[in-house]
Amino acid sequence: MSLFTRPRRPQDTTEGEADQGEPAAPEEGTPPAATPPGWFGWRHRWPRTAHGVTVGITVLAGALVLFALLVPNRVERLEAGAFLRLPAEGILLATLLLVLKARWRRITAVVAGVLLGLLTVLKFMDMGFYQVLARPFDLVLDWILLDDATDFVRESFGRGGQVLAVVGVIVLFVALLALMTLATVRLTGLMTRHRPVAVRTLLVLGVAWITCVTVGVQVGGVPIASKGTADLVGDRVEQVRAGLRDARVFEKEASVDAFAKTPPDQLFTGLRGKDVLFTFIESYGRVAIDDPAMAGPMDTALKEGTRRLEDAGFASRSGWLKSPVTGAGSWLAHSTFLSGLWIKNQQRYRSLTTSDRMTLTNYFRKTGDWRTVGIVPGVRRAWPEGKFFGLDHIYDSRHLGYRGPYFSWTPVPDQFSLEAFERLEHGRKDREPIMAEIILASSHNPWSPIAHMIDWDDLGDGSVFHEIKKEGTDPKEVWKDPENVRTEYRRAIEYSLSCLTEWVERYGDENTVLVFLGDHQPVPTVTAGSTDKDVPVSIVAKDPKVLERVADWNWTDGLKPAADAPRWGMDTFRDRFMTAYGPQGGAIAAPAP
Repeated sequence: MSLFTRPRRPQDTTEGEADQGEPAAPEEGTPPAATPPGWFGWRHRWPRTAHGVTVGITVLAGALVLFALLVPNRVERLEAGAFLRLPAEGILLATLLLVLKARWRRITAVVAGVLLGLLTVLKFMDMGFYQVLARPFDLVLDWILLDDATDFVRESFGRGGQVLAVVGVIVLFVALLALMTLATVRLTGLMTRHRPVAVRTLLVLGVAWITCVTVGVQVGGVPIASKGTADLVGDRVEQVRAGLRDARVFEKEASVDAFAKTPPDQLFTGLRGKDVLFTFIESYGRVAIDDPAMAGPMDTALKEGTRRLEDAGFASRSGWLKSPVTGAGSWLAHSTFLSGLWIKNQQRYRSLTTSDRMTLTNYFRKTGDWRTVGIVPGVRRAWPEGKFFGLDHIYDSRHLGYRGPYFSWTPVPDQFSLEAFERLEHGRKDREPIMAEIILASSHNPWSPIAHMIDWDDLGDGSVFHEIKKEGTDPKEVWKDPENVRTEYRRAIEYSLSCLTEWVERYGDENTVLVFLGDHQPVPTVTAGSTDKDVPVSIVAKDPKVLERVADWNWTDGLKPAADAPRWGMDTFRDRFMTAYGPQGGAIAAPAP
């Protein structure tokens, strides 16, 4: 006999609890209702169909709860084996619901449903963060990134795409909480009405779970007995505690500055009279050099860049830096590099930019011998943090004179940004030495469409890029195939490198000192799941005395760092650089990687 049609016994229903199954037959003598009860009467007209729908809804409710308990929080783990498990949390929750009294059972069922819904939302958010940042969502520190995510959608797909995305997320969130709560309440009612069967089933499942743990039963390398939800919750509790402690830890770290009391005339004595350019290439990570599918073309591009620079009289040295982020979060990497502090989250960034910590750019400004400027084409609105970094003048996307199209996320192609820097600052007559922070954003995700090099004299106001954009690829088509994404990523990096090396070749002189680096590795679609956070860094100069100062860094000759070249934390660069170009010269001891 079916579980759902078995005659009900008195013990099947708890006193005072409403029966959520078939409605009771009307008492004898009761006049028939104008409309039969139960879904406007259709259950009575088509009982077999109604029974099938009831069973189907119950099955769906069970599947939804199991999905919440078993779904992993990473896309690459979404496979059939992940759902062929026994969740300890489900067994314990069902047992708890059975032993509670009716009133508390209903309350617990609702609360459990809401929590399961929130847990599922958290897992979905983790999936997105792992896909972009190669890490889970931080419940304390990452909320501000949701605003940045909506901005990215707007800039990539327009205002309409942003609105649709936000509305879709809100609807999905509300629907998930509601459906998960209804599913939990429905299953609770089912267990209560069929208590003996439920008790026996839970005993069997509990014994099976313990047996699977003891024996170590697995399917496809995945343990049958699961407690992944409990582990996830435990990890998040510890993550929250660590996030709350991190503010105190960071405050202590930020209070130490080896150069805080150094007189201005003792700073950067080895660079006096030089133009010092710190240039970040967006998403230029180690994968671009080491990945077998990219290594050949990238090796050719870096060798060609090295050769062209050498023909122009420049030498270069390269090494590796470990970034605090991967996939995204460029501002965290930039501030780590410039401040000498490990800026791994938004809380640290806010603390840094509201403090009096001196950055590389601040120290150059402190000497009074350099004009400090920023070329930041990715900035489209007010950037109050710019004052913290000690920049005399900031040129964002609105002040570079560009009249061409966006290239996906990128407001200004790199070649135009560098030509604008030449026009606005570097090429001016009778100027003082410049220290510039330059952001090259053409290699920013999604890497489609990409600009290509043209004659520098033809750049004009950038209108020429309208035709170039039409020749580019469609990001919607590119992102259908990971291999196409990787190819476009490599081409974007090659474009940024070409822009930079050609600019040095065209406009550099004996007083040019260029330090350029990647800010972080690209998204996991490109890195194929690698957790490596290394980025290349290079120093380029025509004056041999500049590179002599860093000879004991043991960096590799040329623009391509060797696989075994020194690897430092990005936060150590500031002090190493300031030591090497201070009065004593030389380098400081390398910390453990």
